[in-house]
Amino acid sequence: MLKFLLHETPDMEFNIAIKKPIPIKCKQIHQAFEVESLEGLVKGKPGDWLMVGVDGEKYICDDRIFKKTYDLQD
Repeated sequence: MLKFLLHETPDMEFNIAIKKPIPIKCKQIHQAFEVESLEGLVKGKPGDWLMVGVDGEKYICDDRIFKKTYDLQD
């Protein structure tokens, strides 16, 4: 069985993919919160974003990651 470690990039040739521009719902939450996600109950901290994916799944996105990954639409 292959094993890939968290902080190590495997020495193999990777393809390049660009994430599709699919709009999703999001809301920044300014207090601690919990979300029932596909991975179970997860906790968000103040400033994290509640995200609702294309299939209605809910997940949390750290604000720093959100700012690197998403652009808010008007």
